[in-house]
Amino acid sequence: MAAFGEEPEAPTEQLDIARGLENLPVSLWPPGAGPGPFQYTPDHVVGPGADTDPTQITFPGCICVKTPCLPGTCSCLQYEENYDDNSCLRDTGLEAKYAKPVFECNVLCHCGDHCKNRVVQRGLQFHLQVFKTDKKGWGLRTLEFIPKGRFVCEYAGEILGFSEVQRRIHLQTIHDSNYIIAIREHVYNGQVMETFVDPTYLGNIGRFLNHSCDPNLLMIPVRIDSMVPKLALFAAKDILPEEELSYDYSGRFLNLMDSEDREQVDNGKLRKPCYCGARFCTTFLPYDSSLYCPLEKPNIKKVGGC
Repeated sequence: MAAFGEEPEAPTEQLDIARGLENLPVSLWPPGAGPGPFQYTPDHVVGPGADTDPTQITFPGCICVKTPCLPGTCSCLQYEENYDDNSCLRDTGLEAKYAKPVFECNVLCHCGDHCKNRVVQRGLQFHLQVFKTDKKGWGLRTLEFIPKGRFVCEYAGEILGFSEVQRRIHLQTIHDSNYIIAIREHVYNGQVMETFVDPTYLGNIGRFLNHSCDPNLLMIPVRIDSMVPKLALFAAKDILPEEELSYDYSGRFLNLMDSEDREQVDNGKLRKPCYCGARFCTTFLPYDSSLYCPLEKPNIKKVGGC
């Protein structure tokens, strides 16, 4: 009880990094500290050079009303079911040699919110926390157990054109963090579909995810309303409370290196050290030389523009 004449202390309000824009608040640790300013958005937004607005709805909806959405009858499921009855991604970890296309039912579908082919669009389902790490700046961790295969969060930000990506990267110094990610999907006839996402100024909690050579998250492009994919991160293994969340910045899984990676490690001077602490750490963060050295790229379709 407060002494006579003293005002009672006001309760400390927990800061929500997501500013109420997610299903659940995202706390910050330690109290009183915080990352640099940025505008929070739970979804992709159109940025400079993008020729596709990620908020536009261009996919038709399925007509599954009396029957559940299943492969063969649902237009959103061309090959197989994406998720099991526990909302877990079916192909994760060692079982997944490559990421298969994932299409979820959308707002034009007749199946309704109960459909189990609606997972990423439901948003955060686990309490997460942005926290200060020892060597890696800010990071993201879970405050509760996450089973393998469950959706954790998105990597959302501005959808950019390639020239804007190069402009922003060339303005960076060795001390700046690079949040820009390039997703390359091999489609058919040798074509590659590219999506460029930058959450530096507008982004979600995915921007706080650190790299690991032994990650516990797997990034999968998931399409819902249009060909602009949501960069969804799923648990690649069971994740314990207070464990830091991480993914492989190179887009690979289980740290499979090729000869080009080794040459970059040996000769690249722009590489930043990796502090993930994994047993088979490559010692440097992944480096995408294509974003620094403009080259002619035939047969490439850029989702974000050019």
